[in-house]
Amino acid sequence: MKSKSHLSPYPHVLGPAVIRTDILTSSPVYLVGLVQTLTREGIKVIATRASPEEETSWLADAVLIDVDAVPRADFLAYIAAEAKRTAVLVLDNHPVDDGASYVRAGASGVVSKRESVEHLVAAVRAVTAGAIVLSDQREPADEAECAEEPPNRLSGREEQVLRQIAHGLTHGQIATRLGISPHTVDTYVKRIRTKLGVGNKAELTRAALLGPLIGGASGTPDSGHVA
Repeated sequence: MKSKSHLSPYPHVLGPAVIRTDILTSSPVYLVGLVQTLTREGIKVIATRASPEEETSWLADAVLIDVDAVPRADFLAYIAAEAKRTAVLVLDNHPVDDGASYVRAGASGVVSKRESVEHLVAAVRAVTAGAIVLSDQREPADEAECAEEPPNRLSGREEQVLRQIAHGLTHGQIATRLGISPHTVDTYVKRIRTKLGVGNKAELTRAALLGPLIGGASGTPDSGHVA
């Protein structure tokens, strides 16, 4: 792994002065690269494990869990147990598909192992500061892939973007928070506007604040409620 930059894509996030991590991975090769990367960036690795049967260090500010190190059937339960002790960052093999389910189980963040060093390190810093990080390398699905969805139902990623709008974040801030490009955010926003029948930023913000829309309810905003 080669570091691209020391500038964090999460500049608003401040975590512990010295971050201590515990790593669970079944890949010795990946472990070596990960330890070297984190150490070079000033993040301490105080424990490494190859099996979930080994005890997590109670000193760790965050535990990094490789999806390959835990049986799939036990993974969500394992995340839930670990999250009671410290922040959990899941390391996935592919562009993240199950991020929402991991977060619901208790994880503070999910990143693909294909992410750049910059984003991986930033994700570690973010979760130790209490932020939620969902990273996604995929561009939005094309129109043919979206054709199977109900016309007014928001996808999971669209729901995430809309929630960030409700919190007052700009498109650039949303891109940083979700680990996607500003262009991708713009694409999601266009789809959200089409699905919800809103035409400008003010209407979109109003729609974002209407809780029933989050979760994909059909219909468009009308007089402060959802039909």
